[in-house]
Amino acid sequence: MHPLDPLSADEFRAVSAVLSREQGVGDGWRYASIELAEPGKAELAAYEADGTVPARRAIVICLNSSENLTYKSVVRLTDETVESFDLVPDVQANFTVDEFEECDRVLRAHPEVQAALARRGITDLDLVFMDTWTYGGALIPEEFKGRRLGWSDTWVKNAEGANPYANPVSGLHCVIDVNTMELLRIEDAAAGSGADGSGSFERPQVMGEYVPRHIPQRIRDTFKRPPLKPLEITQPEGPSFTLDGNQLTWQNWSLRVGFNYREGMTLHSVTYNDAGRERSVAHRMSFAEMVVPYRDHCEDHYRRTAFDIGEWGLGFMTTSLELGCDCLGEIRYLDAVLHNSAGEPYTITNAICIHEEDNAVLWKHVDHDAGAEVRRMRRLTVSFHVTVANYEYLVYWRFYQDGNIECEVRATGIMVTTPMPPGVTSNPHGTVIDDRTYAPFHQHFLVARLDLDIDGTDNTVFASETVAEPMGPGNPLGLSLTQRNTALRTENEGMQDPDFATQKSWKIVNTNRTTELGHHPAYKLSPTGAFPAMFDPASPVFQRATVIGHTLWVTPNNADERWPAGEFVNQSERDTGLAEWTKNNRSIENTDVVLWYVFGIHHITRPEDWPVMPADVVSFWLKPFGFFDRNPALDVEPSPSAHCHASNAEHH
Repeated sequence: MHPLDPLSADEFRAVSAVLSREQGVGDGWRYASIELAEPGKAELAAYEADGTVPARRAIVICLNSSENLTYKSVVRLTDETVESFDLVPDVQANFTVDEFEECDRVLRAHPEVQAALARRGITDLDLVFMDTWTYGGALIPEEFKGRRLGWSDTWVKNAEGANPYANPVSGLHCVIDVNTMELLRIEDAAAGSGADGSGSFERPQVMGEYVPRHIPQRIRDTFKRPPLKPLEITQPEGPSFTLDGNQLTWQNWSLRVGFNYREGMTLHSVTYNDAGRERSVAHRMSFAEMVVPYRDHCEDHYRRTAFDIGEWGLGFMTTSLELGCDCLGEIRYLDAVLHNSAGEPYTITNAICIHEEDNAVLWKHVDHDAGAEVRRMRRLTVSFHVTVANYEYLVYWRFYQDGNIECEVRATGIMVTTPMPPGVTSNPHGTVIDDRTYAPFHQHFLVARLDLDIDGTDNTVFASETVAEPMGPGNPLGLSLTQRNTALRTENEGMQDPDFATQKSWKIVNTNRTTELGHHPAYKLSPTGAFPAMFDPASPVFQRATVIGHTLWVTPNNADERWPAGEFVNQSERDTGLAEWTKNNRSIENTDVVLWYVFGIHHITRPEDWPVMPADVVSFWLKPFGFFDRNPALDVEPSPSAHCHASNAEHH
């Protein structure tokens, strides 16, 4: 087992056995999370150099539900001992899938909830779904302070197997103690308790179905699209990459694939073989947080701000890629092993997909005498898919033959919607997408944690901007552009935002090395998919996630600084991550740095996003800049002629 390999099923069992024996963790407790305590860079270097194997450790967050106390533990798996077991006061651990499912069952079975549904004419409880969300600390009712809380949305299906998210039961929300599964309050607009009276009117007639058998015949009759001919992607000799355990190699690239409950897929030890020299590009890349605030203050939505990574965990929400046609071609899969809240392991089959993709032309030139030279682009794609209640996030890391790395996220799934009273035709905080129904505006902020090591650990980040020189004797036509590269020396300087006017990007540079051309090797972060937070700094939502206030943050690498909005964001009131770390304004020059890149989707909802949303695609790029002395893809072989147009095309 490699030191970075994710925890195995036996190791999860060992963790729960050790803590049961040594600390009495058992009945009345939940395991919120168990993950590998990854060895540091020095330990990994020693392992690679002489085979010194670091101890296997697990970081464990457990919840004593009967006392509402959270504990953080480190379990040494090498000899099955407990290194630490500490109470973390005044925090709430992440929610678990088990709690989510239990809340649904408990609420649907509660007589008061059933009575509230009956007032709306809903009596078939098998068609009802209670979707429990977490609370922001500042929004918790005073009388419920100190509890582990959830609040629920209510949805009802038109039929068995139909889309529950098509029909929100507006104005009906429950507050529940998730430790005791006690219903604390029903907020019922139909009973006159709603602030805006929503939910007390007849529901609109909405067509929110996307599964063919549930789409009304009158709509199916309008479908005129002809079927597509088959598109077969075959690699009769197999893929060009090699997968040895979790070690992946392809076209000069080498990396390790990891997985944990919170980040989902992680990428480690990314290197590029440059003419026989193994050059480091990144130590570790992952998503560290996802913040999804709904920008509508109405009764149905004012609490709706999800921290999908910190409150729930992308790993726990990862779906098996054997369930649909998610990848094409000659595919290799990796399973993922996680645990339930009892500490028992389970396997997500085909959690990670690895395959190659054709991506049109890599480079080309047609010479008047010599003719055409063309190389097609092949890319290696490593992906995983996450379902977070109504939304899907499809994450793709792509590696290119010219040294580029692309991180792409596709958001799809089903929008949250809200009915409007008869006679109301619009809402200023959303878009009308069906009969008396609007979808509220919202935002998806993703935070990528990029521990880049460009030719070594000590790097400096530069803000790179293009400047137009003023017209004058030295620039009479006003043509000249120059490049301004400014070293970011402190954490305050490392708080950066894009500037369209100067086409600002950022270079991660190893100033300790010089190439044959006189450049310092670097990779450039191209700021695509970025947008402003649009929050008042005093907003309690923003106070929990000040990370979204800048597109880029740069900090010195610290093994304890992993979560940009804090380790425990469930029911948080303040950002205890980057907001706190950067107060020290530490040096970030010529040191081991971490970049925190904030990007995502500013979702101004559309009718075309309903009833299921076509994938909205955002990405960012890491591009070599002076890392190589020339195009590193010069040695890509031309495609066999049998695969090209000359033998396969029809001319009309």
